[in-house]
Amino acid sequence: MKIAVTGASGFVGGAVCRALAAEGVTTFGYGRRPVPGDLGGAAYRSWDLARGPLPDAPGVDAVIHCAGSAADWGPAAGLFAANLTGTRNALASFPGARFVHVSTASVYDPFRPSVMVTEDEAPVRRYLNAYGASKAAAERAVPRDAIILRPHAVYGPGDTTLLPRVLAAVRGPVLPAAGTGRQRVSLTSIANLVRACVLAATGPVASGVFNIADAAPVTIDDALRGILRERGVRARPVYVPAAAARPLAAVAEGAFLLARSTRPPRVTRYAISHLAVERTLDITAAREALGYDPHETAFTGAASW
Repeated sequence: MKIAVTGASGFVGGAVCRALAAEGVTTFGYGRRPVPGDLGGAAYRSWDLARGPLPDAPGVDAVIHCAGSAADWGPAAGLFAANLTGTRNALASFPGARFVHVSTASVYDPFRPSVMVTEDEAPVRRYLNAYGASKAAAERAVPRDAIILRPHAVYGPGDTTLLPRVLAAVRGPVLPAAGTGRQRVSLTSIANLVRACVLAATGPVASGVFNIADAAPVTIDDALRGILRERGVRARPVYVPAAAARPLAAVAEGAFLLARSTRPPRVTRYAISHLAVERTLDITAAREALGYDPHETAFTGAASW
């Protein structure tokens, strides 16, 4: 097979390229960076999807579309350009190829808990920020004969989002967090997500929407303590009730907007919506249709991530 991977210079796309190349698949990686890093021998070409379709795109059997912005703070125009326009340009560049769109569980309703949600419960019409709205718009732009994957809180070697945020929030011996610590959450290891991408691109199923997560949910407290322990950080989670954390986050966001800050507040309503209430995914469809067999959530080796 010949497979194109967008976002190859990023966390997920790079891991997908390395996995495909290791399986002997002819892999074409695309990303915005001039130099992508280790792609396991996959060919690489710099391409900013937001600027237009790829000229002279090679013929491929499938596309795994990992490119996009995962920022939960920033101008809406930039997020829609990266996530919606970029998706449209990826589709236009490889007509006729199987299309695997890596979306996000952030397309589910952020205003209520997600309790073992199934794929038919999203997209919705209301979102807390442009990230969720732009990813939902991108899903709507994907044709029915494509595959959509919805991971949640992707972690593992090379993680640029979840682990750095947890570590940045530590204050001395304390890691402030919202909720009670007992709320359950589905996490997605990079290894599980990569396997789902490969199955989606090479397996017999050519269309459908699938939640992608680790084998079973974990509690937030277990996850945070596991990360801190593996990283050797002598701190413990301390929880603020969500009802108190949300107004504080709204005030912080307002202050940052007035200051026209380009960096995000330390706490946002979006982050609270994903950590302070249950966010669990039903992965039955992926297990049955894709043959997806994920491993349990684990942070072993996180000291070197």
